[in-house]
Amino acid sequence: MRRFARVTLLFLGCGVCSLLYGVRQLALSLEQEAGGARQRQARDSAAPDGGRQAGSAGRGEEGAGRCKNLSVSFWNSYWMLPSDVCGVNCFWEAAFRYSYMKTQPSETMHLAVVACGERLEETITMLRSAIIFSIKPLQFHIFAEDQLHESFKDILGDFPYEGKVNYTLYPITFPSEGAKEWKKLFKPCASQRLFLPLILKDVDSLLYVDTDILFLRPVDDIWSFLRKFNSTQIAAMAPEHEEPRIGWYNRFARHPYYGATGINSGVMLMNMTRIRRKYFKNDMTTVRLRWGELLMPLLKKYKLNITWGDQDLLNIMFFHNPESLYIFPCQWNYRPDHCIYGSNCKEAEEEGIFILHGNRGVYHDDKQPTFRAVYEAIKNYSFGDDLVRSLLQPLELELQKTVHTYCGRVYEVFMKQLKKSVRDLSVRRSKGS
Repeated sequence: MRRFARVTLLFLGCGVCSLLYGVRQLALSLEQEAGGARQRQARDSAAPDGGRQAGSAGRGEEGAGRCKNLSVSFWNSYWMLPSDVCGVNCFWEAAFRYSYMKTQPSETMHLAVVACGERLEETITMLRSAIIFSIKPLQFHIFAEDQLHESFKDILGDFPYEGKVNYTLYPITFPSEGAKEWKKLFKPCASQRLFLPLILKDVDSLLYVDTDILFLRPVDDIWSFLRKFNSTQIAAMAPEHEEPRIGWYNRFARHPYYGATGINSGVMLMNMTRIRRKYFKNDMTTVRLRWGELLMPLLKKYKLNITWGDQDLLNIMFFHNPESLYIFPCQWNYRPDHCIYGSNCKEAEEEGIFILHGNRGVYHDDKQPTFRAVYEAIKNYSFGDDLVRSLLQPLELELQKTVHTYCGRVYEVFMKQLKKSVRDLSVRRSKGS
């Protein structure tokens, strides 16, 4: 009984305190309203020709500053600003912060390429294709032999970047241990890509491409795959083959490889922060190794069994860590193998080719004139020229001359996405974006 009485008294005391607090707040609000009315009346009487309009403008200017300020001191007890502070209804602080984030500067996309030997022209043509259609700013990381640096500077210096492109030139560098072996692995300098996460320590994410890549749609679109990674995925690549009957890895490889037909590393999207942090399963020790610890032991174990150099090493890595790889469709890495034995990339047939990969030197001989025609069209296009008259129309005429080849029979897949990219770019330009 005594406990009940004590609880009752406690509740009564709380109720009285709440009542007193409410009365005090009401008195304060009435006092502030009266003071505000007197101030408005004084401003209105002092303002010539319609003091009400002048007063409204004054409140709008004053309120605008208060709306932009995230200080809690401007908010009332219901977390809402009075409508006359901004001249409009102001919503919660969280809503304003969301709007603020939407106006932040565009994310910069990082693209890396490695150029050695006679790859200058190919690399420049690839960079041109990236610039033509992309939306967000681009940062190029160009790893090249020293004798190519001046040529890159001269050519890139004449590009009309329009403020959206920057580039950095790097020398070719390998770890002192095994440097000679790394440099001659597969093709000159090709294995440099394996060390990008260790060299570009401040870059969070990166798109690596071979020099013989051509973008037929904005880089932004492949960059968006980063948002599709789950919590375990660190990189994205396309399969080496769609059709196992013509696959290389499943028929000839003497080492582990990813999936049914292996992966092609000519287009490789990387979350490099995750790569640097990950401990990789492997077949050399029961202890998981980090990226930098894994590369040399892999080379020593498999160097007599690999044919395609660094790509084979990546296949071995992701064979043991399949949960870490995101696979994107073949249209993002379309190669001659997708059409020289008959069309075997269904996604490209439906939507067109997004990224063209002219491996086997097809841009520079007459074996695959369809690939060469696209390369020549982009190489010869001048920035600022009309894309329809200077790129699409001449290209389509050249592609129609290739219908005697297997790839030429499906030349429409080479044009489909390119036409859409030109239309989309025209729309963006008309809107001034």
